[in-house]
Amino acid sequence: MECFITQPVHEAAIAFLNRHGITTRYASAPDMQVVIREIGGADAVITRDLGLDRNAIAAAPNLKIISCHGAGTNRIDVAAAHERGITVTNAPGANSQSVAELTLGLMLASARNICTADMAVRQGNWQCRYNAGGMELHGKTLGLVGFGTIARKVAVIAGAGLGMRVVAWSPSVPAEVFGQHGVERITELNALLQMADVVSIHRSGSQADRPLIDADALANMQPHAILINVGRGFAVDCADLAQALETGRIRGAALDVLPQEPPPMDNPLLKAPHLVLTPHLGGTTEEALRQLALICAHQVLAVLSGREPEHLVSR
Repeated sequence: MECFITQPVHEAAIAFLNRHGITTRYASAPDMQVVIREIGGADAVITRDLGLDRNAIAAAPNLKIISCHGAGTNRIDVAAAHERGITVTNAPGANSQSVAELTLGLMLASARNICTADMAVRQGNWQCRYNAGGMELHGKTLGLVGFGTIARKVAVIAGAGLGMRVVAWSPSVPAEVFGQHGVERITELNALLQMADVVSIHRSGSQADRPLIDADALANMQPHAILINVGRGFAVDCADLAQALETGRIRGAALDVLPQEPPPMDNPLLKAPHLVLTPHLGGTTEEALRQLALICAHQVLAVLSGREPEHLVSR
């Protein structure tokens, strides 16, 4: 039995699979056309944010399981897999603490202009401290767009650690869940955008969804507000956000995810001011990577041993 891996995973998973008689092979590059050429006779695939499209699935006649190294399966053609009777799994919640902590890091980086200050010091501009214009987060309102596992952890850290008022909009979450976490439930997204000093996006969805944050949504935000996105890149319209930052419509933004990763060099956000960008590293801590990879390895072993794995993806 062989497991084909599209992108690097923690070595603990490789050792686990090999100990159980499953050989492992990496794609030579994290590119779908490369995967299509190289997937061959693999019985299993572990993929990260590259996903696995219909053509790659078709190129693997022996494929029995696609294990997603994370919660989001929007880049896996789940329908194509199920047409072939191929099991699809994911690893929900395994990296939630790491993503929540990065959310707070991005929030602080944007509020205190940390990246700009770092660059100024390196360029010999110590005087930047006199016009840094930072914003204190204590007492401010954090608006969470989506209220799943990650957002709930963010709420705890921001509320208990920074003394922020936390509100959230998430139509699919039962009303009592908000109260259990000491978070105020907001029933309309626009109302949340209008009241929040920091807006943090944690919604799932699919590439076909229209952006949650576009020019109209940005127009509803307060001028001093900060936008954070660690959820899905397609939730934010890049051109509209770049324009809002250029014109000072909002104070700043920090994004760990983009609609296209890596972004093309003509993406307007790459030249936008008051913006912090990170390369989709929310879950890339040692702890989270090990846990995610081992979950995937256990799922692969289960399916190749004729057992049902944890965290089946049904759609």
